[in-house]
Amino acid sequence: MAQHSVHVKRPTRPVKWSSILAWIILIAAAVVALWPMYWLFVTALTPTTFAIKTPPDLIPLHASIDNFQRLLSQATDYWAWGKNSIIVAVTITVFHIFFDTLAGYAFAKKNFPGKDFLFWLLVATMMIPSYVTFIPLYIETRNLGLLDSLMAVILPGLAGVFGIFLMRQYIQTLPTELLEAARMDGCGELRVFWYVILPLSKPAVGALAIMVFVQHWNDFFWPLVVLQSSSNYTLPVGVAGLQGEFTTDFGIIFAGAALAALPMVIFFMIFQRNFLSGVRMGAIKG
Repeated sequence: MAQHSVHVKRPTRPVKWSSILAWIILIAAAVVALWPMYWLFVTALTPTTFAIKTPPDLIPLHASIDNFQRLLSQATDYWAWGKNSIIVAVTITVFHIFFDTLAGYAFAKKNFPGKDFLFWLLVATMMIPSYVTFIPLYIETRNLGLLDSLMAVILPGLAGVFGIFLMRQYIQTLPTELLEAARMDGCGELRVFWYVILPLSKPAVGALAIMVFVQHWNDFFWPLVVLQSSSNYTLPVGVAGLQGEFTTDFGIIFAGAALAALPMVIFFMIFQRNFLSGVRMGAIKG
């Protein structure tokens, strides 16, 4: 017997123009956000004679690594600048996570006299411009004999009000019953913090780590004030010093900036899952 195949026509889904419009907007926003980074690397790979031509090439037709070779041959302290930036940014990030989370835990889950007043007084200091504190901070750093050392850059940034605020808001959402259960099992406050609070706060910690690392990796003004020797410079200060008094070699400057941007990209890729989780959790619980 001949078998007849039956073709069932599937209903076509209506086109959702709102979704298409949303995708177009998101793609356009991504292009705008990524364009400076793209242009940075394109210019770094373009010889100076072609980098400054008008109109510029959107695609590096004359790409070469000549700028990077000249950078590493002329800026002999470049790798020292990179090492200094890594030491400063990583050290500050680690201490920020520890101190900000510890203070956030105290403000979120502990009861002590004047807790709310102290917290909002601390938050109020965020309205004070950081530049106002530079002169007394510089005098104190000079009196401690820390000028022209990495400690002068690291010590003022070991904790931050915004990090305390962020961690306090997140830790408030954690169940207090888990902390009580840990205490009933014989955990002291430090063990509760280390084995309960920190693991449960990974999304917020990831977001805080990215923000602090990027901020202090790009920090320019304070290192410029307290560092004097080229071997002690961080990358932003060292790369800015590549600009000549009368001429500017854009190829070398963009090559230095491109290499300086790579660690930030790598750091974000490592912590992006926790960062996105922290953003989603904040949006849901807010």
